[in-house]
Amino acid sequence: MTSVAPTAAERRAPLPGDDLVDPAAVVMDRAFDLPAPPAAVWPWLVQLGKRRAGWYLPRSVERVLPRSRRALRYVEPDLQRHAVGDVIPDWGGATATFTVAAIEPARTLVYTSTRGRTDLTWVLSLREAPGGSRLHLRLRLGPVEHRRVAEVGGGFFDWLTVRGLASGLVERVR
Repeated sequence: MTSVAPTAAERRAPLPGDDLVDPAAVVMDRAFDLPAPPAAVWPWLVQLGKRRAGWYLPRSVERVLPRSRRALRYVEPDLQRHAVGDVIPDWGGATATFTVAAIEPARTLVYTSTRGRTDLTWVLSLREAPGGSRLHLRLRLGPVEHRRVAEVGGGFFDWLTVRGLASGLVERVR
């Protein structure tokens, strides 16, 4: 099982895009290690997403999904082009999208979105770490009408999906 617990230092550290939702009513940090260097992990992150490579889950979970819902298990060259301003669909509903706000190859992807009256940023920050890479993900939301629901319910959903992503990415980058 892959832990997605960030360190205290990771939770405190500023990340690119933090200023795009400031102040944030809710901040969710997740982080995990990957057994490959950032250059090998980066192509998997760039192609992540709905109508792209999918959402990486471990093989044991994907086995129960219809083939059409399974994520790619290879790096697709056609999905490697990603630039500021690109809009990609999200699973948050028919009209839910993410917009690339910043990109620093092999280091950082910053996405923005609006859901109802709530603005959000989702940051994927990649760095070299002993044995490979460390991926730090931060979700910032604001304003939030029902903060406790977002923290508890949304926090559990975020933890669960990022845990699946972590396990699926570990399988793919090995």
